[in-house]
Amino acid sequence: MSAPVRLDPLQRLAGLEPQADVDVLILGGGINGAGLYRDLCEQGLRCLIVDNRDFGSGTSAAPSRLIHGGLKYLETGELGLVAQSTLERNLLLKNAPHRVRPLQTVIPIFSWLRGIPAAVRTLFGSVTAPRARGAALIKLGLSMYDFYGSRDRTLPRHRLLRRRRALSWLPALTPDIVAVGVYHDAMIVNPERLVLELVMDGLRASPVSLAANHAALDSVTDGVLDFHRADGTRFSVRPRIVVNAAGPWIDGVNATLGEKSELIGGTKGSHLLLRNEALVRQLDGRMIYFEADDGRICLVFDYEGLALIGSTDIPADDPDTVHCDDEEIDYLLHSVSGLLPGVDVAREQIVHVYSGIRPLPNSAADLPGLISRDHSAPVLEPTATRAWPIVCLVGGKWTTFRGFAEEVSDTLLSRLSRRRLTSTRSLPIGGGRDFPVTPPERRRWLDEQAARVPVSRERLDTLLRRYGTQALDIANARIAGRPDEQRLPDATTWSTAEIAWMARRELVGTLCDVVSRRTDLAITGALTRADLACMAAVLAEELHWNASRRRSEVDATLDELQGRHLMRLGDGTPLQHQ
Repeated sequence: MSAPVRLDPLQRLAGLEPQADVDVLILGGGINGAGLYRDLCEQGLRCLIVDNRDFGSGTSAAPSRLIHGGLKYLETGELGLVAQSTLERNLLLKNAPHRVRPLQTVIPIFSWLRGIPAAVRTLFGSVTAPRARGAALIKLGLSMYDFYGSRDRTLPRHRLLRRRRALSWLPALTPDIVAVGVYHDAMIVNPERLVLELVMDGLRASPVSLAANHAALDSVTDGVLDFHRADGTRFSVRPRIVVNAAGPWIDGVNATLGEKSELIGGTKGSHLLLRNEALVRQLDGRMIYFEADDGRICLVFDYEGLALIGSTDIPADDPDTVHCDDEEIDYLLHSVSGLLPGVDVAREQIVHVYSGIRPLPNSAADLPGLISRDHSAPVLEPTATRAWPIVCLVGGKWTTFRGFAEEVSDTLLSRLSRRRLTSTRSLPIGGGRDFPVTPPERRRWLDEQAARVPVSRERLDTLLRRYGTQALDIANARIAGRPDEQRLPDATTWSTAEIAWMARRELVGTLCDVVSRRTDLAITGALTRADLACMAAVLAEELHWNASRRRSEVDATLDELQGRHLMRLGDGTPLQHQ
């Protein structure tokens, strides 16, 4: 286990000297910004990462929740990206096993030879080719996928099943198929917490580094950037390099820094989570990765006992107003109904929806699915009025964040005349350190650790699933007046001590930070009004909120969940403002 952060990050920030010098300032605390922050901190640099909302709250909170090697990138000839993605997928299965799990995937196939000419045209640069794929093409693609995934291999190779065997295995599938392809990728659970773990790992690695969420950039004067936090505190820094990791907000952030750019041309992806036991039983832990009627790729898989359906791919460029609209909901439900006619799917089963903008590079492609998913880091060099370069993180995705971070980190180290001290290739993330992966390892770990902590073995197992090996920090936490047995009213596997621990240790600024990112209560549809009220009371005590602030936090969280995510919170005990 790594040592805990010795000084609260907000205390570090409060102790920052006026116009403090930092090696690198990272604007944007999503997965790419957080991955770069950890890498640079591991090299001994003094870094500051700032997000004007919460870490992991933008595009990084709206992914497909897949950690995949990019099977469809084979069609567009992005073979280097497939090679990197499959490697990074394999590494994440090893470095973050508490969050990243293998996922068996099924591709329904509706013909034997269809799509070969179109695939050849796409491979040679066409941006208008249709997206049909027959068994021969899929077999070739899966064989190539196995080849590229051979480095640090952790997953089985693919196989092809003919129609009769496939339908006996997955009986709700449409009988129109001729075969299915079966291969393995991976999924991530609670990706928002992984972003936070990367930030906290960076703080542990570099005691002189800092992190600030809910902090907005006010001005840039003589090379100094001035910020204010939501609590009214202010700080200023003079960086040697600025990294713009704002995702779909990159061009807007550059404008604030005094530079005009047109780097981003994103698309919107929306996802639904359904409480549908029949569908989850059919999936049986698998994902179905399929082509909808219009050629777009969709998916459905079991996510923590719910059916996750996604995703749309629609040109969009305003991340502040993005939401899942009725047309997208109908499209996704219709697509799954056509694929699995033996299962009823309906709007009434929806417990949560989410939507985000993929920060893709500007592209002339007619089809959003053909826009490159590769990453780049263009540099706006210093000018007569700006002393530092701006390095922009364009594109990138969840699976490749570590490799992207290492590439950019090497560039920054060179500019700073520093050398790399360590690679992150085999570096565990957060609670993935010493994580017991196999059932025998898990049993041994629980047997050994249960005797050392003041909670039961069963409770420790719950915490291990939730936090990885950081479960020991929480199990051993002594939070006055909050025994582990004191639980939320309805989500009774969650203790008020956990919520208090998050408030003290995990840079919590709002109630929504806890509901949507430090826990999975919102996305799994488990949250009730009674639980929301209880968490607000805990945070009010820990963060010294007055009654007015507590009420406003509850109202803002309800607006977010019911408006943007279409949640219908269960009543539980009636929610009352106190």
